[in-house]
Amino acid sequence: MRIELVRRSQQSVLFSALSPFIAFGLMVVAGAVIFLVLGKNPVTGLHAYFVQPLTEIWSLHELAIKAAPLILIAVGLSVCFLSNNWNIGAEGQFTIGAITGAALPLYFPDMHNVAVLPLMLVFGAAGGALYAAIPALLKARFNTNEILTSLMLVYVAQLILDWLVRGPWRDPAAMSFPQAPAFHSWAVIPELLPASGRANWGIVFALVAAFAVWFMLARTLKGFEVKVVGQSPRAGAFGGFSTARTIVFAFLVSGALAGLAGITEVSGAIGRLQPQISPGYGFAAIIVAFLGRLNPLGIVAAGLVLALSYLGGEAAQIEIGVTDKTVRAFQGMLLFFVLACDTLIHYRIRLVRPVPAASAEPLSTEAAHGHR
Repeated sequence: MRIELVRRSQQSVLFSALSPFIAFGLMVVAGAVIFLVLGKNPVTGLHAYFVQPLTEIWSLHELAIKAAPLILIAVGLSVCFLSNNWNIGAEGQFTIGAITGAALPLYFPDMHNVAVLPLMLVFGAAGGALYAAIPALLKARFNTNEILTSLMLVYVAQLILDWLVRGPWRDPAAMSFPQAPAFHSWAVIPELLPASGRANWGIVFALVAAFAVWFMLARTLKGFEVKVVGQSPRAGAFGGFSTARTIVFAFLVSGALAGLAGITEVSGAIGRLQPQISPGYGFAAIIVAFLGRLNPLGIVAAGLVLALSYLGGEAAQIEIGVTDKTVRAFQGMLLFFVLACDTLIHYRIRLVRPVPAASAEPLSTEAAHGHR
C-alpha cells in the first residue's frame, strides 16, 4: 500500500484564506503539548509567548525592530519564490549588506553629514544584490542548483564578517573584543519615537518595500513576467519573457532587500558590526514568506507574528526557564503546519493498494491435450 497526493479539481477558497490561521492554531496546540512534555504550565508558557510581549509599549517597539528585517527579507524572497527560484541564502546577503553598508563610516570616519546614512543604505542594498547575483548567474548560465550555491554562500559571508571584526576592522578600544568601532551619530538610523522606545525607521523601510513590491507584482508587466515564468517557463518564452533575465531580476531584488535589512539592523538596533548580527533572520524569513502566502502585504502581518515568536521566546526563557531551542521549534512547527495545510487544500490523499499479479489463465482443454 502506498500514499499518493492527487490534485483537487477545485480548491476551497474559504480554507485557502483560513490556512495561515489554521496553521497558527495548530502550532499553539502543539506548543502546549511541548510545554506539557517539558513539565511546564502550558497556559503560562503560551501567555509568555503570545500575550506578554504585547502588553507594554517598550515591547511593541522591540516587536517593530525584530519585524523590520523579517519583512524586508521575506518580501524579497517572495519575488524569488514566485519566479520559481529558491533563494535560501538571504542570511548571507543580509550579512554582506551589513558589511558593505558599514564600510563607509569605517573607512571615512570624519565624514559627518546628511549624505552618510542614505549612502550606507544604498551600499548595503547594492552589496546584497551583488552577492545574490552569484547564484543567479550560475543558474542562468550553467543551470546550477541555486539552493546549494546560495546556501553555501551564507557560510562564506559569515566567515568574511568574522574575519573583518577580528582583524582589519576590530575596534582598538574594545579591549580585544571582536567588534568594529561604534557608528557615529550621522551613521545611525534615527528612532521613530525616542520618548517611548527604540524602534527606528527600519520598520518604515519594510512597509514601503512591501507596498512597492506588491504594486510591482500586481500592477506592472514585470510582475506579470515574474509570475508567468515561475508557473510555466515555456509559456513565458512564448510570451517573449526571458527565463535567464527573470532569474537574475528576482535574485537582485531579493538580495537588495536582504542587504538593506542587514545595514538597517547594524546601523539601527546594534550600532556596530560584530560576529553575530542576526539570530537567523534570513532563514526565518522563509517561514514569513510562506505564512504570508508570498503576498507582500500578507508578509507584513506574518513578519509581525514571527517577530512575536522571537520576543515570546525571550520572555518564556525568563518566565518558565525553557531554552532558546524552543523558539526554533515553534518557528519550525509553524512552517510545517503552513505547508501541510496548503498541501491538503490543493491535494487529497489517496491510498493505493498493490494490484496482485494476474494469475496465469488455465490452459484450454485443446491446448492441454493437443489436437488428436
